[in-house]
Amino acid sequence: MKVWIDQSICTGDGICSEICPKIFGMHDDGLAYVKEAGWKDILHGGTEPELRDGAGLADVPDDLLDDVIEAAEECPGECIFIEP
Repeated sequence: MKVWIDQSICTGDGICSEICPKIFGMHDDGLAYVKEAGWKDILHGGTEPELRDGAGLADVPDDLLDDVIEAAEECPGECIFIEP
C-alpha cells in the first residue's frame, strides 16, 4: 500500500502525525507531508519536502497500515489518500 497527502486541502491540524508519526510529519509551512525520500533533507536544513501531492507516495509497512487508515479517517481535511 502507498499513501500521499494533498497539501492543497490539508488543514494543518496534525492529527495524522499524532496517530502515525512514523509515516506523517508536519513541516514548518504548517502542512502535513509523508515521510519518505527527501524528508531527511528537511530535518538537516532543507527548506521544503520533495514529496508532495500525488508525487509524494510513501510505502506503508504492513504493521502501520491500521494507523494510516485511522489517520485518513480522522483527518478533518480529508486530504490523505491510500492506494494499493
